[in-house]
Amino acid sequence: MTLPSVEQDVGRAFAQALGRKDFASVRGLLADRIDFRGLTPGRTWEALDPDQLVDQVFRQWFEESDEVEEIVSIQTDSVADRRRVAYRFRGRNADGPFVVEQQAYFQEDLGRITWMRVLCSGFRAT
Repeated sequence: MTLPSVEQDVGRAFAQALGRKDFASVRGLLADRIDFRGLTPGRTWEALDPDQLVDQVFRQWFEESDEVEEIVSIQTDSVADRRRVAYRFRGRNADGPFVVEQQAYFQEDLGRITWMRVLCSGFRAT
């Protein structure tokens, strides 16, 4: 896994890797120490370690049986010193077709995410 170049947006690379469920690439975009908080419809999530974040959060959010069929959209922007990425995925699982959207604010250093807050819509039936 190579880090994004200065020209490539870290948030876009993160959303693309997550949408592919390429957890090795997601891990490669995280700093060795990360301050992470997430909010899904039924739970809050926290992690300080990138391996914990990938294994106990992202792999729980996007389980083995969840097939992401399409990355519908990715939007990136900045808010002062914070970066923002919003992404929407369409897919299916045992419950049927779904759409899910997440909004993430993050900070990065040398192409690796050091701080992140994520708000998730939850998997919505379509």
